[in-house]
This record gives sequence, structure tokens and C-alpha cells, in this order.
Amino acid sequence: MSDDARLPIKMLHDRLLVSLRKDDGDRRSTGGILIPATAQIAKRLVWGEARGVGSNVRQVKVGDRVLFSPEDQHEVEVHGEELLILRERDVHAVAAERIEESTGLYL
Repeated sequence: MSDDARLPIKMLHDRLLVSLRKDDGDRRSTGGILIPATAQIAKRLVWGEARGVGSNVRQVKVGDRVLFSPEDQHEVEVHGEELLILRERDVHAVAAERIEESTGLYL
């Protein structure tokens, strides 16, 4: 099979395929100080977008924004794009239009 083939991908079981948000690199503090992405901050969680979900995933749909720890992930390159694979249980929160009950916080 050629490397150019773009086969569809089906996630299995409780796995999620997630892309990182582009703005999760360098950050600015409230005082305007630039904080590089490589700076160690006490286990900062990151947001990503669910690009694929397995058949046993119950709370996350494709397109949802998910909050997870960067330590709970496995990196993979799919069609030239860097993506992450993680388990649904490693997701701390989901942000989506369809969610009715919430903490009262909005992104």
C-alpha cells in the first residue's frame, strides 16, 4: 500500500482521537508576561478538539472540546497532522453546545 493512501480511521473501545488547540502554546500572564509553552507549571491541563471517538465513548462527540492532562496522552501522526490518543476516562471536562447542565462557566 502506498504512503499516500488516506484510509478512514475508526477509533476503538473508549479511545478518543484529539487535536490540540493552536493557542495552547505560549501564553501571556494577566500582567502581560510571555510564558513559553516549555515552562513547567504545576500539571496544567490543556484543551483539545475530539476528532474521532470509539464505540464505547459515552460523553464525548466528534467536535467537542475536551480538557485533559498532557501526561495522559499518546502522540500519533495521521495524514501529516499531529494528533493525540487518550481514553475517555482521562478527560476531565467537555465543552459543547449540547450540554445543558453545567457549572455556570462558559468558554
